[in-house]
Amino acid sequence: MRTITTKSGAEFSLDGDLLSLLETLYRELNTRYALDRTFEDTIREINEILDQMSEDERRAYLVESLFLNTVTYENERLGAYMRKLTKPS
Repeated sequence: MRTITTKSGAEFSLDGDLLSLLETLYRELNTRYALDRTFEDTIREINEILDQMSEDERRAYLVESLFLNTVTYENERLGAYMRKLTKPS
């Protein structure tokens, strides 16, 4: 398992765990910028991480990200449908 670093030098193991990567990004961005970070700050940090990954590693994280987003989207749709069903007439 390979290790890469964030812009601030925090190490991250490329073990395929997307949530761990997201936690690392969150922690690093909040440590550096608190609530003052911008879209550009976030994109720079993501690109820093992506630049250190191989094509296969990027593909694996993309697959996991798409899966997680699909599940999240489905849950949000189901939640909206359930609210509509239980809404008093």
